Amino acid sequence: MTAAFGYTLTARDGLARTGRLRTAHGVIHTPAFMPVGTAATVKAMTPDAVAGTGAEIILGNTYHLMLRPGAERIARLGGLHAFMNWPGPILTDSGGFQVMSLAGLRRLDEDGVTFRSHIDGERHRLTPESSVEIQRLLDADITMVLDECTPFPASETDAAESMRLSMRWARRSRDAFQQRPGYGLFGIVQGGVYPGLRAESAAALTAIGFDGYAIGGLAVGEGQAAMFQVLDDVMPHLPADAPRYLMGVGKPGDLVGAVQRGVDMFDCVLPTRSGRTGQAFTRHGALNLKNARHADDPRPLDETLDCPASRDYSRAYLHHLVKSKEILGAVLLTWHNLAYYQHLMAGLRAAVAEGDLAAFAADFGAMQRDGEPD
Repeated sequence: MTAAFGYTLTARDGLARTGRLRTAHGVIHTPAFMPVGTAATVKAMTPDAVAGTGAEIILGNTYHLMLRPGAERIARLGGLHAFMNWPGPILTDSGGFQVMSLAGLRRLDEDGVTFRSHIDGERHRLTPESSVEIQRLLDADITMVLDECTPFPASETDAAESMRLSMRWARRSRDAFQQRPGYGLFGIVQGGVYPGLRAESAAALTAIGFDGYAIGGLAVGEGQAAMFQVLDDVMPHLPADAPRYLMGVGKPGDLVGAVQRGVDMFDCVLPTRSGRTGQAFTRHGALNLKNARHADDPRPLDETLDCPASRDYSRAYLHHLVKSKEILGAVLLTWHNLAYYQHLMAGLRAAVAEGDLAAFAADFGAMQRDGEPD
């Protein structure tokens, strides 16, 4: 019998926590970073390679999968886990972010959003109920409510109207969600950069009751200081016994700062997208492998990472692959970046468990500022 969906805190250090999130397809140790598998694949990676980096959960995209190959087809083929050969947990976003970004191709109303596919222009309708049903067909362990992604900047009046629509949709998403052992539904806190609106949103969601709580509408241009301020404002209003997920974040420094503020889960395209464009994240900061200074460098990217891409290939070779636009360059740099992110999360978990997070964060910041020695 599948265990019940649930979250257990295992350690605290200030506001930071470690925990175990139980799902139908396995346990996630938090703080956790989820690689983004938009179209049922983490770009340039095999599922085994993704798991080998230490990732325990990945993210799939409802919008892209509903358009191609279709949620019903994926369901007939055994669900997203079987379809993409990923046996571990999967979180699916609601599709709202992608739909809202279509601008002239979509129309929003109280009931939902009508949009035209970016693939073929076909008309589609997404409502809180249909988004939850699509995610059920995909067999997502964690389903996200449909929300309106408030743009930045937005006036307080516009942000309030957008947030309150999302709260009405959150209630409908909760009502539509089918309870099954091992499966959970997360609400999404909105409200822009306005503390009162964020508090109102958190109160509305906790009154409805969800298995986890996401903070949305950040990393959209507001800057790190404003993002951290929103987290400082929001965290006291969220239940301490439920996981907290910061959506679409971020750079390594964002993860460290957010963990210090009590965030448990993250996702971002940055490590995979950067890997395809020649950028590698390291403990000394980001490296641009396109730069000529790497052309004669025999060193590996990071000999401390237990990842073949980081350990077994010279920077000179990686520079050559990037400059030659060889596919292997994208594969190896993506692999390295995902391994670095998982290594960072493991370090954060260990630091929290040992009560040493402040020292870990200070060391991290110093190495990033000082850069890499020649």
